[in-house]
Amino acid sequence: MGGGRMLPILGAFRNHICLRTSSLTASTPRAFTSQIIKSPSLLSLDLSDSWSSPSKQSEESYTAEEYSNNCIAKIIDGKAIAENIRSRIASEVSRMKELIGHVPGLAVILVGQRRDSQTYVRNKIIASEEVGIKIKMISLPENCDECEVCNVLCRFNKDPSIHGVLVQLPLPQHLDEAKILNVINVEKDVDGFHPVNIGNLAMQGMEPLFIPCTPKGCIELLVQSGVEITGKKAVVIGRSNIVGLPMSLLLQRHHATVTVVHDFTKKPEKITREADILVTAAGVANLVRGSWLKPGVVIVDVGTNPIEDRRSEHGYRLIGDVCLEEAIRTASAITPVPGGVGPMTVAMLLYNTLLSAKRAFNFT
Repeated sequence: MGGGRMLPILGAFRNHICLRTSSLTASTPRAFTSQIIKSPSLLSLDLSDSWSSPSKQSEESYTAEEYSNNCIAKIIDGKAIAENIRSRIASEVSRMKELIGHVPGLAVILVGQRRDSQTYVRNKIIASEEVGIKIKMISLPENCDECEVCNVLCRFNKDPSIHGVLVQLPLPQHLDEAKILNVINVEKDVDGFHPVNIGNLAMQGMEPLFIPCTPKGCIELLVQSGVEITGKKAVVIGRSNIVGLPMSLLLQRHHATVTVVHDFTKKPEKITREADILVTAAGVANLVRGSWLKPGVVIVDVGTNPIEDRRSEHGYRLIGDVCLEEAIRTASAITPVPGGVGPMTVAMLLYNTLLSAKRAFNFT
């Protein structure tokens, strides 16, 4: 009985040992990385801590008093940045098809009929087709069991024409999300949620095969906008496995000093007022008000919250976790909702799928 319980653990351990070798030998070619995205590999960022005395530590690059409240925040155009990345991905897919006769393949599994999940999947299908990535989509009923989902995953794991496999989250409550994600072949885990990929994200000296798409997109927005991350105070609102947790880990790998705010945090506004970089992923419309912000803060708003709007074609519109009207008078830069993080999440999924295919074909 005890041995049965150990099988998933031993399986994950064996995958981890294999990954430790493959992640170093099958890393992204430097030229490929620089052609499509600008954020560096995590291994290239690793530094050992070397504390200096307080008298030698540098002062902050700016203080709240130095930032003028008369300034209007720069809008970080995630849609434009994502379109540029997707154009470069399309060129690389075309080059792959011309030289070796193969293109990347992505498989998406949708369980249930959630309207937001259907929208996200539809956007991924359209984006994949636009850049030339072959896509397969399987829809399963809301009441399906874990065996049905896992059987589909195993089939895609074995399919050599599929280089990326993802399960659209969240899943219905009766399904064990962790168990299902653990079935995905770590070398095809383009969403970056496999425990081995998350574990390697957390550890210095290691690099995951894939970084979760939304946090990766957030970092890319900061890098391409010229925002300095090293040494800055970063606050992440939310601690979900999809955004908050990997976002906090990724910011640490970029040498930010990170604080996570969640439902049980007392006086969250006091903590957020210290942030140089604020990433919000709470899923609560207008949670963050102007009084929560330090002048000059850079805000990445991951929240996507529908609110009723009879003037809109669909009867609703999307707003973020941050009250844009108030934040724009205090922040130095902010991502809009929509048009900020969302397009970057899809672009990073396409990038991860291309990266997986290049590894599979040993294509440079």
